Amino acid sequence: MSAGMKYRPIMVMGTTSGAGKSFLVTALCRILSDEGLKVAPYKAQNMSLNSCVTEQGEEIARIQELQARAARTRAEGAMNPILLKPKGDAISQVIVMGRPYRDMDVKEYYGHFVNTEGREILRRSFQKLAAENDIVVIEGAGSPAEINIADGDIANMGAAEIADAACILAVNSEWGGMFAYLVGTIMLLEPQQRVRFKGIVINNFRGDPDCLRSGIERVERELGIPVLGVVPHMDTELPTEDSMFIGSKVKEGDGIRIGVVRLPRISNFTDFDALTLEESVSVVFVSDPDQLDQVDAIILPGTKNTIVDLNWLEAKGFAGRITQLAGKVPILGICGGYQMLGQEIMDEKGIEGGSGQRVKGLGLLPVVTTFDAYEKCTVQVEARLASNGARVRGYEIHMGRSEVLQGEPLFLVKDEKGEHPDGTISSDGMVMGTYLHGLFDLPAFRKRFLASMPEKHGHEESGCIDTEDRVEASIQKSADIVRANIDMEAVFRMLEGGRI
Repeated sequence: MSAGMKYRPIMVMGTTSGAGKSFLVTALCRILSDEGLKVAPYKAQNMSLNSCVTEQGEEIARIQELQARAARTRAEGAMNPILLKPKGDAISQVIVMGRPYRDMDVKEYYGHFVNTEGREILRRSFQKLAAENDIVVIEGAGSPAEINIADGDIANMGAAEIADAACILAVNSEWGGMFAYLVGTIMLLEPQQRVRFKGIVINNFRGDPDCLRSGIERVERELGIPVLGVVPHMDTELPTEDSMFIGSKVKEGDGIRIGVVRLPRISNFTDFDALTLEESVSVVFVSDPDQLDQVDAIILPGTKNTIVDLNWLEAKGFAGRITQLAGKVPILGICGGYQMLGQEIMDEKGIEGGSGQRVKGLGLLPVVTTFDAYEKCTVQVEARLASNGARVRGYEIHMGRSEVLQGEPLFLVKDEKGEHPDGTISSDGMVMGTYLHGLFDLPAFRKRFLASMPEKHGHEESGCIDTEDRVEASIQKSADIVRANIDMEAVFRMLEGGRI
């Protein structure tokens, strides 16, 4: 394959959520980049509360940033032109090209937006990436066979049609029934849609792939689509995209157990992946307040709706238990969790949703938060610990402004004017709050946070491990395994057979 040529886009769709679409797109981005090509990832519509900020201050799903890294290019808003961030049971904040657009319910979104503004947004964003790159690698969402919303589909077949993409269908073998998933998905599509599929990939297989031979041959006969390969199960340190797949990471032995409260609208849950770089640190997602008795530290994570999740804390009994443990174990609030730890949250304009209201926080930090505009702070951050100057890196994604009434800041953030304070810490050093996501990625704050548990701090430290190094190694490992286990020559033919 030659750099500078324009190749047909390739799209990975899945039989279900969790089929391995994100994994395969990440691997393909790296494989094609290794071929010397200029590659861009693209996901037309993503529903995720796990987002990040580009260098331009645009908010996109974290997985598209990871795929841009795999492609060795800079992430940008066009790679995830529509991001849906659920705020309630039927309402999402719609992010367009990295900027807040407006809140919509299901009826408005599918009944009007996707077939008017939505399709034009996708067309423009895709054309931009196609013009600037040799290849665009596209990721679908959920399944293309969601026939109840087919008329409003812009995430799967709608995106494939806009891009004129050659498609690969992925299935997760571990879920069982994979052959039925494959055949059922294709057969539910319209004939003109089926012909876009040029290959099938079986993902996450444990065991000898030879035992699948008869099933693979039958599927190929039934569908007329070749199975490109069987990718074995592998463990990586790539971030998880979907909160439905959040899992605790518990290690053996008498180490540190950090409890992250699993809020109903938890966001940016990959903030805590870096903590498990420490040899004896376990991260446990806590759904019951009684579980807090078994942890050595508590984290209140980010949330898409601070007030609703704060009310959930009260109703479930978490609020009272957390305040009882204050001063006994370290407590950290990040973004929405930071807002909850304060004295009061004021949302008199109903920015968070519903009618205007003022609610009391947990009262553990001298902070008052105000929501007064439909504006979001989205910025990458370089900072240092206020206590010792150690380097911290992260990003901010939040609505609302927090005023610290007294006390010391947790971080000093660099900006064009010099430095400004972020967050705060209680006088005893046991309660901390900040707007910085990704604060554990560099070792400085990991060390500071774990040091607040002195009786447990006899664990082996990971030294100067940066999570980016681990993620880079996982990207390359994923690419190498996919290249070794699927027919890449067939993939290259898909791309070359449809040059623009």
